[in-house]
Amino acid sequence: MKPFTALSLLAIGGLAAASPSGFGCLCTYGQSCWPNASEFSQLQSQVSQPLIHPLPAASACYPASDPSGNCTDVIENWTDGIWRASIPGAMQAQNFETFMFKNGTIDSCYLNTTLTGTCEQGSVPVIGVDARSVADIQAAVNFAAKHTLKLVIKNTGHDFMGRSAARGSFVVWTHNMKNITYEPTFVPQGAPANETYDAVTLGAGVQWHEAYDAVNQHGRMMVGGASAGGSVGAAGGWLAGGGHSALAPSYGLGVDNAVEMTVVLSTGEYLTVNNHQHSDLFWALRGGGGSTYGVVTSVTYRTYPSLPVQLYVFKANVTDSSAMQELVGELMHYQTQFSDDGWGGYGAMSNASLDFFYIAPNMTNETAIATTQAWVNYTQTLESQGVATTNLYYALPSWYEWYQYFFSTGVQNGGNVQVTSRLLSRDTLENKYKEVAEVLVDCQATFNTIAGGKVNQIDPNSAGLNPAWRKAVVETVCSVGWPDGTPSKEIEGMLDQLKSWIKTMHDLTPNDGAYVNE
Repeated sequence: MKPFTALSLLAIGGLAAASPSGFGCLCTYGQSCWPNASEFSQLQSQVSQPLIHPLPAASACYPASDPSGNCTDVIENWTDGIWRASIPGAMQAQNFETFMFKNGTIDSCYLNTTLTGTCEQGSVPVIGVDARSVADIQAAVNFAAKHTLKLVIKNTGHDFMGRSAARGSFVVWTHNMKNITYEPTFVPQGAPANETYDAVTLGAGVQWHEAYDAVNQHGRMMVGGASAGGSVGAAGGWLAGGGHSALAPSYGLGVDNAVEMTVVLSTGEYLTVNNHQHSDLFWALRGGGGSTYGVVTSVTYRTYPSLPVQLYVFKANVTDSSAMQELVGELMHYQTQFSDDGWGGYGAMSNASLDFFYIAPNMTNETAIATTQAWVNYTQTLESQGVATTNLYYALPSWYEWYQYFFSTGVQNGGNVQVTSRLLSRDTLENKYKEVAEVLVDCQATFNTIAGGKVNQIDPNSAGLNPAWRKAVVETVCSVGWPDGTPSKEIEGMLDQLKSWIKTMHDLTPNDGAYVNE
């Protein structure tokens, strides 16, 4: 087993560099250390595609008097995650394309051209490699290491921590690595011949909509993410942070279903890692954080037989604030039972409504009703307090059909957003659900029932994942958002509110954790 040392972390993530001369700042565009045209020309000769010069998503609309590109296309597709993923300089959340200086000035390229009149580069990388192969990534990483460049890895740009961008940086764009290989008898390298998996290997750029379409053709399903259009990457940061899914209560998280990965280290070395070779790195890559240990080029996942699913949809309209808080608290209290019974899914609340939709694979309609009846009975006792509820049950022929109905289309990107999450444990949901509900109603939270069940049954030491996941049942998310052009002082005020929610939730649940990706 070859250990990965500090040298293996060189420039990945763009925060600090280990080099023969020690730790120091990384080189960014505009500094004297930045490679010259001749050196970039040498890099060009080593890669398969022309070097890319990323621009902010709205750049085609500038100058407003004579747009440099198809501004109509930009406007029509602004909130489409698939479209944004196809553009090297576009992030899914617009604020991560911008850069705020210490004096409060914001370097930006807004879709509304009248806000500033100019399009600035912001935090969008200035040059990089459109990777189509392992060799392309090796050339890019070696070049970044040689020149001590601030390096970022961008797949789709879905990152609530902004790690797909960095001001003045050099980028490896993995979006076009789209290979998908289905193998019903996959054997990991170094494993005995009788260790086989019904598996699919996804290139670094494969998105969930592509992965789901591929395995469904073989009558299979897999643990994966859910977002409008399926635009999240299936073999990138989603897995590196843990990888949650509505199927996780039944089959575990993404890290529990990865059986092999390939990765390029900062030394340029290309490794295949699994439980039989380079197992320490395989452990770290599964949950240890994106842009940390290397550039993942492919992931091999288990697949499962396609099964019918039960869908449970709950809706409540609430006219009384105290009833709203009570309703949310009791829902949190019921989460452990829901996830242990196999339910998983997503929900949201406002000051006057609570909605969620849960699925459970291979469950009968009778069981669906039986496992939710106590909750339904409870909610009906609140009718006199101004709570009106609706409960709907559907039997769907496959998980894929559920995904197609809820997530194959839709838009949810292009805005400015910052989020914070909390992984609420069984203990918290048993003893602190009322107190937690106060925060959730205040921040009008969303919540993901993507833990509990199988997730809690797996050894916390089996992967480099935050161990709080193994006690968690539900992930709650508070967020703030703002329109383009909002002054930095107002943004900082919203972030202060977010920090206040973080502190309150941490004080209430000191032994719980958070999801690094959210």
